[in-house]
Amino acid sequence: MTSETREGFGRIGIWSSALHGSRTDDAGKGAIAEAVAELEELRYGTLWIGGSPSPDDAAAVVAATRTVTVATGILSIWDHTAEEVAARIAAIDASARGRFVLGLGVSHGPMVPQYAKPYSAMVAYLDALDAATPPVDSGRRVLAALGPKMLKLATDRALGAHPYLVTTEHTAEAREALGPNALLAPELSVVLDTDLDRARTTARNMLGRYLQLPNYTDNLLRLGFAESDFEGGGSVRLLDALFALGDAERVRARTREYLDAGADHVALQVLTADEGGVGLPRAEWRELAGAFADEL
Repeated sequence: MTSETREGFGRIGIWSSALHGSRTDDAGKGAIAEAVAELEELRYGTLWIGGSPSPDDAAAVVAATRTVTVATGILSIWDHTAEEVAARIAAIDASARGRFVLGLGVSHGPMVPQYAKPYSAMVAYLDALDAATPPVDSGRRVLAALGPKMLKLATDRALGAHPYLVTTEHTAEAREALGPNALLAPELSVVLDTDLDRARTTARNMLGRYLQLPNYTDNLLRLGFAESDFEGGGSVRLLDALFALGDAERVRARTREYLDAGADHVALQVLTADEGGVGLPRAEWRELAGAFADEL
């Protein structure tokens, strides 16, 4: 990956499933616009719109910001055709289009009735993006990749990979699979709470639903976890491997572990007990910006 690309993503980003203007009213849209403008002022490198966003969600965040990179994390290939996505990206103002990155994923069988042959479906989708008028260049897209085949595809047909719910060990393996030049930008979930029992409860409230999805549990089993680690919303061993729990300095130290393992960029998802991870935790984003001041 070139230094210019690394600079464009920055080392630290924010991942949030609350940045969907299409799922809220005018007041909610205004709150999102204010929040992303502040995140830009706080100098985060990339804003990741989580939770299967639409192209319109992405366009709204791009429009509400001026310089920050905006990425979908992750747009499901089953929800929008490649032609629709390419057309919507082309409609983004030309001066801002260069800082938008299309993150794509195949989602999960239990969530998608038409789910079948996910790898082949992704290849076909990338082919359609290449053939669109205008095309979505491979250098402006990343893939949600966990296993070897999708990681290889992320190297060959995209800028790189945006893995979700992964350990530092997976990050090291992904770096080896991707090679030195592809982008590796894992998500890392964060609970800013020094009461570790309470922090783990917050983490379990989020993790439990993901442990119902085989793509994640199969990946965790490959990494050496056992079925027993999935019980009760996740064992302490599993939680401590997947999350950054504690104060801002602990989050900084955990993030450094991912960077040292080979990540170019880490996308931080802040979870809070009162919002269940679906609100706009602006106070926590500010606190983390202070802790990462020399990285932003």
